[in-house]
Amino acid sequence: MMPPDDRRNMEDRRRNRTVRKAVFPAAGLGTRFLPATKAQPKEMLPLVDKPIIQYGVEEAVAAGCDQIIIITGRGKSAIEDHFDHSYELEKMLEDKGKQGLLKIVRQISDMIYVSYVRQKEALGLGHAVLTARELVGREPFAALLADDVIDAEVPVLKQLMDVFDEKQGSVIAIQPVDGPMISSYGVIRGNEVAGSGGRLYEVLDLVEKPRPEDAPSNLAVIGRYILTPTIFETLSDITPGAGGELQLTDGLRGLLKREKLYAYVYEGRRHDTGDKLGFLKATVEFALKREDLGGAFREYLKGLKL
Repeated sequence: MMPPDDRRNMEDRRRNRTVRKAVFPAAGLGTRFLPATKAQPKEMLPLVDKPIIQYGVEEAVAAGCDQIIIITGRGKSAIEDHFDHSYELEKMLEDKGKQGLLKIVRQISDMIYVSYVRQKEALGLGHAVLTARELVGREPFAALLADDVIDAEVPVLKQLMDVFDEKQGSVIAIQPVDGPMISSYGVIRGNEVAGSGGRLYEVLDLVEKPRPEDAPSNLAVIGRYILTPTIFETLSDITPGAGGELQLTDGLRGLLKREKLYAYVYEGRRHDTGDKLGFLKATVEFALKREDLGGAFREYLKGLKL
């Protein structure tokens, strides 16, 4: 039998679980951006001068994650190269006295510890998350979809972590979506948590891409999640759908049967960079925010005859 002190210590650790690991599913083929993604990962497409995935990694680091797990596939080696040291480049920059650029390059490889898992087949978001099971282990973790680049004063993942720290349960990011576009998202049915100012909900059910008339609410799930390791058990239990894919939404519905799940209306501006128009809008908005580019770029845009 476990001694009382050891039992209390274990209970304290369970009550105060922290999130250190962040999982990035990045094995998709990026067909919406062909031919640009024929020979490079869509996650490496640049918003101004920084790859899409780096925005998400920086968000995870700012939220307190110190271990990044990237789920890759065939043709994704550029992601690994990006977060690794580039000795030849660093030596060249050092020799030429370009200390500013050298600092930027070294920050990319020095800011995090990265692990990679190969997803041999793209069998859905749920399958990608399940692929990380051995590296995540028995602890809560974050999952981020790199396509969702969110400009926020407080990183969205940190907002979710604050909820997790209080509730010690899985929490997903949501945003209001009105009209026909709701059919492009997973949608929650939930009860507002008292005192949250309409931002926090206890989830009762989720529906994947409902018809507008069938949507249980206008609260759509966005690509930020903090999940307990129970999700791996529920993903292992569900039956694959069309094309043999495992849907994360189905795993979350299974999670609801075992423990509480919360949804949080985050603060920030989301850019869907997996969509061509969304990518272009994000590029313009991020460029305008840059001190070194914003002024000149704004003047250029004003001069266009639109």
